[in-house]
Amino acid sequence: MRIIAASLSFLALTACGTVTRGTTEPVTFLSEPPGAAMRTSFGPGCPVTPCTLEVPRKQEFVSTFSLPGHADVQVPVTTTVSGTGGASMAGNALLGGVIGAGVDVYNGTALDHTPNPVIGRMVPFSSPLPARRRRTAPQS
Repeated sequence: MRIIAASLSFLALTACGTVTRGTTEPVTFLSEPPGAAMRTSFGPGCPVTPCTLEVPRKQEFVSTFSLPGHADVQVPVTTTVSGTGGASMAGNALLGGVIGAGVDVYNGTALDHTPNPVIGRMVPFSSPLPARRRRTAPQS
């Protein structure tokens, strides 16, 4: 039992990125014009933009913006290794060893979402042009 407890303590101490950066990241959603509903491909959404959601760092997704009178807009959100996350992971590999770096990779703590903020630029539906009246030739 002591070996298991010691191993868990070691894992917790060596996962520096998990401690310093966390496994989630706030992602902000904006729309132009504001007030669109936003939903993500993995579930959560916002009834009205602007809004911010806590998203797991390793979660890539598509955000869909909807606004009456406008075409829906989809914006893909990917993950990339950030400068801070990469430095944390490198330090972890040197000081915490392979296990700590592995925990950080598994948790996604070296990743940031791109783009952040996510901006949905809404395009209004075209309104049909009013029908033109035909001119009738005067009758003689």
